[in-house]
Amino acid sequence: MAQHNVLGKEGEAVALDYLRQKGYQIRHINWRWKHLELDIVAQTDDELVIIEVKTRSASDWELPEDAVTQTKINRIVSATDCYIKYFQISQPVRFDIISIIGSPPDWKIEHIEDAFYPAVKTYRR
Repeated sequence: MAQHNVLGKEGEAVALDYLRQKGYQIRHINWRWKHLELDIVAQTDDELVIIEVKTRSASDWELPEDAVTQTKINRIVSATDCYIKYFQISQPVRFDIISIIGSPPDWKIEHIEDAFYPAVKTYRR
């Protein structure tokens, strides 16, 4: 496995531990629907929380959360729509990013709640 993939898996494990310590119930990890994927799907008392995890060994070039582009957001929202329909979920949804920088055991974790909102698509007639 390539080094960046190993770092990404380590970051997801760190994020899962962090979320569990904060009381989140983990529903799915790396949930897939065709070509779409959600890193972590979690549950709080009143919300479904979709979490995108971004891990970097250093922040010299860009912060991990800066890698969540509009294209990536669109894919996450599409995957979430599939997830909600598949599991027939009717509660509010929140989109978070967990940004992780460093290497074990010195991780710097930033949890950005409500990191983005689904874009409303408008169609011209």
